[in-house]
Amino acid sequence: MSMIRDLRAVVRPSRPSLRKDAGTYDTTRDPATPSAVVDCAVYRDGVRVETQKPLSPHEAMRLVRRDGGFVWIGLHEPTEAEFAGIASEFGLHPLAVEDAVQAHQRPKLERYDDSLFTVFKTIHYVDHDALTANSEVVETGEVMCFTGRDFFITVRHGGQGSLRALRRRLQDDPELLTKGPSAVLHAIADHVVDGYIAVADAVQDDIDEVETEVFSPGRKGTPRGTDASRIYQLKREVLEFKRAVTPLLRPMVLLSERPMRLIDPDIQKYFRDVADHLARVHEQVVGFDELLNSILQANLAQASVAQNEDMRKITAWAAIIAVPTMVCGVYGMNFKYMPELHWKYGYPVIMSITVALCLGIHRTLKRNGWL
Repeated sequence: MSMIRDLRAVVRPSRPSLRKDAGTYDTTRDPATPSAVVDCAVYRDGVRVETQKPLSPHEAMRLVRRDGGFVWIGLHEPTEAEFAGIASEFGLHPLAVEDAVQAHQRPKLERYDDSLFTVFKTIHYVDHDALTANSEVVETGEVMCFTGRDFFITVRHGGQGSLRALRRRLQDDPELLTKGPSAVLHAIADHVVDGYIAVADAVQDDIDEVETEVFSPGRKGTPRGTDASRIYQLKREVLEFKRAVTPLLRPMVLLSERPMRLIDPDIQKYFRDVADHLARVHEQVVGFDELLNSILQANLAQASVAQNEDMRKITAWAAIIAVPTMVCGVYGMNFKYMPELHWKYGYPVIMSITVALCLGIHRTLKRNGWL
């Protein structure tokens, strides 16, 4: 156990903030890389084997079979033709190869004869100055992992989720890499789940902002509400987040509890920690979904209340205007014999009575909260 005591510190560095001032991630393939193979290296006794020139997957596997160790190959969005040779060299199952090339898979863990195939959804928080009805809050990618006895292959899809920094951190601690491919699988799982935690914190800020706007006082102390389309857009982004987190629960439980011959027993214990963190993120995301439902319903209720308030005001003013309308209508009929038609004080008296009635109705309606 002393060999992997610092496992968490190595594969889980301090998480940077995902807000605007945190900088950007390394999200693109190295421009100098002419193919889908981003990196290919052999590790023996926890140390990367240095070579005079970059190794091809075939050359790396030949070194492993001759001198031992394991090979770690990283690919970014390979085509079927680019991946066919690697799949043949390492004996990968055709179904797993098809999933790795086509992408857009749900998180899962599949066991084949001599390998494990694991799919992770990576989540990246998209910075935005203000949340709008069209804001993209989270961006997803995928990392597929093939874990064998003497090889580890990662296939990455999407413009984010680079594993270059993670590879460097693992290379700085040879004791971890002596545990073989299972140590790399744990490091990637922990790296992905830590990304979930950071994104969940950032999404929480967006939800708090929307919630504050919905329930903050507006005119006359009543909640002012917000645009329902913004809430709905945020709910859709949370649903995308949920699709990445929820299916991964079962694979993490299997990796942490069920003995597997390709997973080192010492490393397997640390999958429990990843599963615990993933369960906490899942609870957060489910809570986000329920909270946004409540916020959306509250916002719609406020809109309905505001419409009722407007209708009451319109009705109140219509009642006030009805008095002079009625008086003008009566005296506009132009009959010859009408009361007070030729009276000297008829006009001022009628106008005074009209104004008094209007003021009385206005005062009564205002007292009852209609105005």
